[in-house]
Amino acid sequence: MLFTSLAHFVIITLMNNLISIAKILNFHGIQGEAKVGYTKGKEAQIQSLKSVQTKNGTLNIEKLRFHKGVAIVKFSEINSIDELMPYKGQNLYIEKEDVKKQLEKEEYLVSDLVGMKVFDNKEDYIGEIASVGDNSATNLLCIKPQDPKKKEILVPFVKELVPVVDIKGKKVIIKPIEGLLES
Repeated sequence: MLFTSLAHFVIITLMNNLISIAKILNFHGIQGEAKVGYTKGKEAQIQSLKSVQTKNGTLNIEKLRFHKGVAIVKFSEINSIDELMPYKGQNLYIEKEDVKKQLEKEEYLVSDLVGMKVFDNKEDYIGEIASVGDNSATNLLCIKPQDPKKKEILVPFVKELVPVVDIKGKKVIIKPIEGLLES
């Protein structure tokens, strides 16, 4: 997945200094072209790519076009279905810094949230973001509370509950609702 925007949020999977931007879903035809899934609305960013990383190494993009909601990609190193099959299901990665250059105003990497201080809308300190998880409907902020005796707090990462994300100030403000902060 490249960028999935939810209001002012960007959701990206981080692997070391690499970011997952897409995934090889299947083959397309017999010449080794791949059907590649990506986040809709980011075709320009996908089209600007010259190469991607996989767990097996670098793949250079020879040709790319869009068809029925997927990118059809011909990699220079792959010339048949048999050569493509070991890559089926693999994520495609690019350098984190390259992704950051493409972010629009108010977009950021989810990995940048980890370690940020969390406050309620009255500016009372709640804790620190320990991780960001995914429950398929939305991402979840896992907040380690200030009081070590309390359980971690899971907050759905949606604009209604997380109205302020201040990347530069390294703080997040959440809107407490009944039952959310009791643990």
